[in-house]
Amino acid sequence: MALDAETRAQLVDTVRRYVSERLRPLEAKVAEDDAIPDDVLAEMKEMGLYGLSIPAEYGGLDLSMEDECMVAMELGRTSPAFRSAFGTNVGIGAQGLVMFGTPEQKEKYLPGIASGDIITSFALTEPEAGSDSGSVQTRAVLDGDHYVLNGGKRFITNANKADLFTVMARTDPSKPGGGGVSAFLVERKLDGLSVGKPEKKMGQQGAHICDVNFDNVRVPVENRLGRENEGFKVAMQVLDRGRLHISAVCIGVAERLIADSVAYASERKQFGQTLGQFQLVQGMIADCKTEALAAKALMLETAKKRDAGENVTMEAAATKYFASEMVGRVADKAVQIFGGAGYIADYGIERFYRDVRIFRIYEGTSQIQQVIIARETLKRGG
Repeated sequence: MALDAETRAQLVDTVRRYVSERLRPLEAKVAEDDAIPDDVLAEMKEMGLYGLSIPAEYGGLDLSMEDECMVAMELGRTSPAFRSAFGTNVGIGAQGLVMFGTPEQKEKYLPGIASGDIITSFALTEPEAGSDSGSVQTRAVLDGDHYVLNGGKRFITNANKADLFTVMARTDPSKPGGGGVSAFLVERKLDGLSVGKPEKKMGQQGAHICDVNFDNVRVPVENRLGRENEGFKVAMQVLDRGRLHISAVCIGVAERLIADSVAYASERKQFGQTLGQFQLVQGMIADCKTEALAAKALMLETAKKRDAGENVTMEAAATKYFASEMVGRVADKAVQIFGGAGYIADYGIERFYRDVRIFRIYEGTSQIQQVIIARETLKRGG
């Protein structure tokens, strides 16, 4: 549901002030502790951030794609770990349920997801199934009124906090690729489900990824999401939306880095003048600003098309591809503008440089986005 202009402006302004006044001062602490403070998590729940995309009838804010992207851009202006805390509830961990869930499934889970009382996670990736998501090996065998799940998932965001997993598992081994994969809503409390320790990562400290293992986990038939063997369709539609959300975050991070670079270049002096007066520095700033503006325009146009009901598989892939590559280039130039200071932890620039590297990998690598863009363009005839 699209917000009216005044309501959206108020929401965006509230999030912007919260990011600036509350979250940015905590960035170094979160990175050092590898954890987001509990009181901050409680505040974000109170603000409704866990339910941004959940329908209003279940307690969410029911934002349109465009409105969600506007909020996500503001959240991108601080360490990505803050957004990641509730990102799976807004995106890939809950959207399968929103799009394909039965009324009973929605009634059971969505109110808790919207409030943040239920944390969700999306379990697709496996040791042998990352970019090749159709090669899922986790098995789900029907046994009476339950499916029995066996297998393991890898690099699952928020797995150590999750109460509910959307799990992709193979129900028909005779069908190749994604044709034999089904989606399931799997509760953390079920016997046989275990979660590994958080991985040590290059960046985004405070956001955790873990292995998830299934050892004869019995999942009720009524917890299958959508039809049997159509889980791949669920996953792909969820990822279309997720890619636009991540694109908006990338743009927000880029705008933060540009603002920090401009502030530093306006104050730091060399050879008797500020860095911002040197044309080669101006060139880097110009490149960063131009790319960020282009990404933002593409993202907003695609979000509006999705809200209008258009198929945006190609456009969402193009947006994510461009925005994630763009923010990597902006982060690299920000380090260059800051010079030696950009390499020092105290300034936070090197932290963002590490943080943004994952954007080119999750929700589909840049190379997978290229494949999707080319495939869809050929399908459309240009």
